[in-house]
Amino acid sequence: MIRAVLGGTALIAAVSGGCYWIFMSPYSQIQGEFPYRKAGDTGEEEKVVALTFDDGPNEPYTSQIAAFLDERGIKATFFQPGACVERYPEVTTSLARSGHVIGSHAYSHQFGRYLTLRSVRHEIEQSDAVFARHLGMLPALYRPPWLLRIPGVLEHVRNCSLQPVSGEFCHALEVFQPRPARIARRAVAKARPGSIIIFHDGFDARGGDRSQTVEAVKLTVNRLAGSGYRFTTVDNLLGVPAYRRST
Repeated sequence: MIRAVLGGTALIAAVSGGCYWIFMSPYSQIQGEFPYRKAGDTGEEEKVVALTFDDGPNEPYTSQIAAFLDERGIKATFFQPGACVERYPEVTTSLARSGHVIGSHAYSHQFGRYLTLRSVRHEIEQSDAVFARHLGMLPALYRPPWLLRIPGVLEHVRNCSLQPVSGEFCHALEVFQPRPARIARRAVAKARPGSIIIFHDGFDARGGDRSQTVEAVKLTVNRLAGSGYRFTTVDNLLGVPAYRRST
């Protein structure tokens, strides 16, 4: 009996792990190209990483991060749900004016909206309408919420002239806001030449306290810069366009 239960538990764990790898892992390429790092060996002479931020704008934290980056002359990539852009459109336009790149993070950031290809299409269309209205141009970079890729999504994204983008989470528990030093220590340990590092300046599309992330970003930047790293945007790192067209 015990052996059967343990065997069943192991099977469930194996199936769950396999599903996560196929549909949500930042590293899996099973469904197509999903870059989490610049391909190839960039070499020590190119110690460059791309800092990215998901789920904003979320005030005051997005603006606090932007103020620090601007002070250091660093440009980053912000993957924003359309619903958040509608809440703080002036933050999105300010980021773009400062030279940061705005990427699409769909619209609602509600899990059930990303389980069918039809609803994903609608989410992208909704977010495009928001970006066109408030930003005056359409992002060419797309990061799916939770990195969730159901079959056919990556193909559809590319058919929309969008470049899907993955990355490496700065810390597995960052969304729960552990101490900044813990977040930064893990982010620095993960950094390699060509890395795309994911922080969260928001939470889903509802906002939330991200004060620990703000401080962790400062620590991470200071430590990486002290090790000879420089920072760039995802489009520059991957050699792809940042935007599709102006309206």
